[in-house]
Amino acid sequence: MQNEITFPIHKEQPIHTVSGWLVLPIVIGMFIAGPILMFFGIRHLVTVEDSLGWGLTLLLAGLAIEITAVVFCCGFFTLQPNEARVLILFGAYRGSTRRSGFHWVNPFLTKRRVSLRARNLLSDRLKVNDNRGNPVEIAVVVVWRVHDTAQACFDVQDFENYVRVQSESAVRHLASAYAYDHGEEHETTLRSGTNEVAIALRQELQERLEKAGVVVDEARITHLAYAPEIAQAMLRRQQAEAVIAARQKIVYGAVSMVDMALRELHNRHVVQLDDERKAAMVSNLLVVLCGEAEVSPVVNTGTLYT
Repeated sequence: MQNEITFPIHKEQPIHTVSGWLVLPIVIGMFIAGPILMFFGIRHLVTVEDSLGWGLTLLLAGLAIEITAVVFCCGFFTLQPNEARVLILFGAYRGSTRRSGFHWVNPFLTKRRVSLRARNLLSDRLKVNDNRGNPVEIAVVVVWRVHDTAQACFDVQDFENYVRVQSESAVRHLASAYAYDHGEEHETTLRSGTNEVAIALRQELQERLEKAGVVVDEARITHLAYAPEIAQAMLRRQQAEAVIAARQKIVYGAVSMVDMALRELHNRHVVQLDDERKAAMVSNLLVVLCGEAEVSPVVNTGTLYT
């Protein structure tokens, strides 16, 4: 059986840095001492014939101090709050520092800045098929931040692009797992189960982005609609369902009112109606109560049965 290829996972390691304010006076003193030594060395070389070796020594010492001061300047860097620096020495990871302020480290260390602030990723509107095959448009916003600077820098090529690509993939997978709406009883849909869908999206994103040292703070749907090619058909279906639901409530209320009217007439002995008259009364009341247009009543001036 072929062995599975595994890649090393880097973990962030803190590194100690020296305060830049302690090293800065030393570097300034070196910048001042270097030219002075070079000046006296050149002066000895020009004016004193028997001090050739001493003058050359002063000149070279001053030049060396000046070059060292320039090199030491490469070790200074500053960090703002919620920022980190990943320090690399000739390709080897040496550690990360998150302490804000003015720092100095080995000048030969490569210093890579990584922001630890929360960031927003607003995805494009993606056209995907829901659980029932209906094309829908969906867009999400993801709030994320870097948690492990070593993983973000070394375990993925470009962690910002990695977050963007994986977020798009997670949204497509999520949309295919839920129906847009009109699910079965107690079924979570993209439209009705906003909180449940947001939790599921965040969990899936966290699993995908964990290898990049990224933490997902929040993920929510910002846009959800049917695709334009079926939007009109779905709108007509929603309108029809709304009309049916309204008619059901109207009929239920009308039947209840008719039943109440017949019972009240019977209990109070207002009038005694046979089955045929009751049927006619029920028909008239249902027409009045369920009709959309206003009904004009016909007043009977004769007897009850004419």
